[in-house]
Amino acid sequence: MLVHESEFVRSNAVVVQGRDGVLLIDAGVTGGEMTCLANDLSDAGRTVVAGFSTHPHWDHLLWHSLLGPAPRYGTAGCADTVRQRLSGEDATARVKALMPPDIVDQVPLDLLGRIEGLPVGSAQVPWNGPLVRVIEHDAHAPGHAALLIEECGVLVAGDMLSDVLIPMLDLTGTADPVESYLAALSVLDDAAKGVEAVIPGHGSVGRGHEVRARIDRDRAYVQAVRDARVPGDPRIAPTATYGRDWLPGVHERQAQHLAGRSRRDGTPD
Repeated sequence: MLVHESEFVRSNAVVVQGRDGVLLIDAGVTGGEMTCLANDLSDAGRTVVAGFSTHPHWDHLLWHSLLGPAPRYGTAGCADTVRQRLSGEDATARVKALMPPDIVDQVPLDLLGRIEGLPVGSAQVPWNGPLVRVIEHDAHAPGHAALLIEECGVLVAGDMLSDVLIPMLDLTGTADPVESYLAALSVLDDAAKGVEAVIPGHGSVGRGHEVRARIDRDRAYVQAVRDARVPGDPRIAPTATYGRDWLPGVHERQAQHLAGRSRRDGTPD
C-alpha cells in the first residue's frame, strides 16, 4: 500500500496493489498532484483498475483523465447523495463556491463524482486484489465508508480518525449527528481490532497504539461537544501545529449548532 499526501488539508490518496493493477482510494485534489500520482504509477508499471470515493464531499470525488477509465465506486448512499448534489446546471458553480479561492483554478472538475454505487449492503469492493471490506456509516457524511484491508492490517478511515482535524459532524444531513458519529466510532472500534495502521482522509498515518488513541480522542471530543463541555483536544489547542487559524472556528460552529438544537428540542444544553 502507498499513500500520497496533498498540500490541500493534508488530504491522502491511497493506493492498494492488486493482481492486475491498483485500487485508488480518494484520488487527490489538484490536477498537478493527480498528474504526479498518475505518472508515478505509470513509471512503476501500475495501472489503476478501480477507484473508490469514501464519501460525497467534493475533495473525495475527484479524478484525472491520466488515471484512466477504471470504474469508480462508492456506497449506494454516497452515490445517491452525489447524484442529488451534482444535479442541475449550476452544479459546477456550487462546488467551486465550496473551495478555497486560491485552488479553484487548480482542481479539475470534468470527472467529478462519476462514481457507481455498490449494491446496498455490499461488504467488499469488487476488484481483483486483496479483500477490501466496506464499512458503511453516516458519520460526517451520508453513505460514508471506511475500508478495511485485513491482509495488510490497514484501516482506511475516510474523514475520521485524523491526527490534525477534529471530528466534523454532519449537521444538516443526519437526524442526530452526535449519535451517528458515536455509533460510527463504535463500528470502527470493532473493525480496528488487530489493525496495524489507520490512514485518515486528512493527516498522517497512525500506527500501533495510535489507532486506538485516535478512536478514543474522537469519541472524547464528540462526547464533550454533546455535553456542552470544553473539549481538551490538542487539535484545537493554541499549541496545535495545524489549523490554528480556522479549526477552532469549526469547533465553535459545531458547539453553537448543537446548543441551539438542544434549546429548540427543550433539552438541557
